[in-house]
Amino acid sequence: MTITCGIDWAEAHHDVALMDGDGKVVGRRKIDTGVAGFGELMSLLAEHCEDPTVVPVAIETDKNLIVVALQTAGLTVFPINPRAVARYRERHGQSGKKSDPGDAALLADVLRTDRHQHRQLPLITDGGRAVKALARQHQEAIWSLHQMTSRLRSVLLEFYPQALQAFPNLKHKAALTVLTAASTPELGSRLTARRIVALLQRCGRRNDPALVEQILTDLKTAALRQPAVVEAALGTTVVGLLGIITAMHTAVEQLQTALAVEFEQHPLAPVLRSAPGLGPVLAARVLAEVGDDDNRFTTADGLRAFAGTAPVTRASGRSRKVSARRVRNKRLADACHWWAFAALTKSPGARAHYDRRRAAGDHHNAALRNLANKLIGRMWWCLQNGQLWDEHAAWNELSTGPAQVAA
Repeated sequence: MTITCGIDWAEAHHDVALMDGDGKVVGRRKIDTGVAGFGELMSLLAEHCEDPTVVPVAIETDKNLIVVALQTAGLTVFPINPRAVARYRERHGQSGKKSDPGDAALLADVLRTDRHQHRQLPLITDGGRAVKALARQHQEAIWSLHQMTSRLRSVLLEFYPQALQAFPNLKHKAALTVLTAASTPELGSRLTARRIVALLQRCGRRNDPALVEQILTDLKTAALRQPAVVEAALGTTVVGLLGIITAMHTAVEQLQTALAVEFEQHPLAPVLRSAPGLGPVLAARVLAEVGDDDNRFTTADGLRAFAGTAPVTRASGRSRKVSARRVRNKRLADACHWWAFAALTKSPGARAHYDRRRAAGDHHNAALRNLANKLIGRMWWCLQNGQLWDEHAAWNELSTGPAQVAA
């Protein structure tokens, strides 16, 4: 008997439903999120199937602990996009009703009827998952740092425009160090050249009289002022934000160091780093999103679609439109964008391809996206065959070697 399993996951518990080949729910269970709950799930599967590992499981996530446990136990997991589940729900009724047990049964039914339309979760090695965890958290930390820096800029605009004039780029350590000592216009007006020199030396800047003079001039520029009590309150806010930003800079550096160590230990690191324009961070991000499952992408086109570099054609009647792909792995798309940008100065072939696209009428981003489409296709070939990047073969369009196969 064919059995499919659907799991509606939640923070406190999971709802499980088993369905047979005729669409009948043959088992339901509400389980906790720990070891005991997983044991109940495996017992439920064993009651209806001699070998629980042959039961496919559908769930609306790819990163919950139960997903890790299911894969470790040898089961095949299908992560189903919640948007797709919502459309499946509308196939069976228009009332809008919804329940957790109902969603579990719906997920099991998705695999019963349309299993061939969905991709199973790739089997990523522990090393690959470690790189993914660090790469994503490193990127999230950078995004949070940018957000916090924007908050600081917003606060300074309220009462201390001289600080932004002196330090247009608040990401620099010099800006953070000096503003910590001069967090209000009053404190900034009291700074001396000697004090600024000491502060700049503390953050690693060499003695630069012109820079010191420019900072002094900007901070002492006459400007509108908030009332003293308000200025003091905003100054306290600035000190707090500066402390948070400094700590976040340290965290980003620590994550980047750990990411570099973990990435260099991965077997695919030499292949990815051999491509022009892929530094350690970008290469790690590409590996994090592509993974190291050889069976995940059977063609270069599949990887291109996943990265969002391959265009989408919408044709109906006499209408035909080719546009950028919006549904994609956004992290991989971002990494490929910056990879293509960096390759412009690292690869003559990439530069020539970009210039051809620009001459043909593409704007900058479209030309970069087309270049990224070429790069990711050639990287697919390298990863599949365990070969380092060959710059000559990659851009020799008359070649019968890897470049032509990957194109």
